Amino acid sequence: MKKPIVTIALVEDSKTTREGFETIINLEEDLRCVCACPTAEDALKQIPRLQPDVILMDIQLPNMSGVECTARLKQILPSVQIIMVTVYEDPDRIFSALRAGACGYLLKRSAPEQIIAAIRQVEQGGAPMSGEIARKVIAQFQHQTVSNKELENLSHREKEVLELIATGFSNKQIADRLSVSVDAIRFHLKNIYSKLLGHSRTEAALNFKNTG
Repeated sequence: MKKPIVTIALVEDSKTTREGFETIINLEEDLRCVCACPTAEDALKQIPRLQPDVILMDIQLPNMSGVECTARLKQILPSVQIIMVTVYEDPDRIFSALRAGACGYLLKRSAPEQIIAAIRQVEQGGAPMSGEIARKVIAQFQHQTVSNKELENLSHREKEVLELIATGFSNKQIADRLSVSVDAIRFHLKNIYSKLLGHSRTEAALNFKNTG
């Protein structure tokens, strides 16, 4: 049986990067890039009409930031899955993007297969997080920039999953190590995001307006 097509929108101001992502995506039989927007303003015009399944969003965009664009799109299309793909690794940008409604955060230097895997993961209900990003999150805990209440809300297993990701283990390797299914690891990642980074979409749109 033929796989259903997963539709993807790109929001990226670099023409070279935009075209590169579009090529990578369209090489997959079950993925299709339905639009490639150079600005947040263009994305807000096109994406609500097209209603893609997944959006790859750059943070650093001209005028409106990718963070604000994410927050606005999540208000219009609550079920859309948004992955931030950027060169930035600083914790403030990471947390701002995730709080605005992104379900994953990858670096632009991620290999093509990692980006494709992230798209498939969010479409299956997962929340992709690279090892580098997990390490940044853990560092934030150590510097107490996340409240103690939020830290306490993480279960022992969720902390264990986060630490293994930071060490460089893939979801499958973590699942094997903990003797659980890959779906269980995806579930834990979703919970980690929800507990540590959950904010209302309206609040996100207001608070992160100038991030970028």
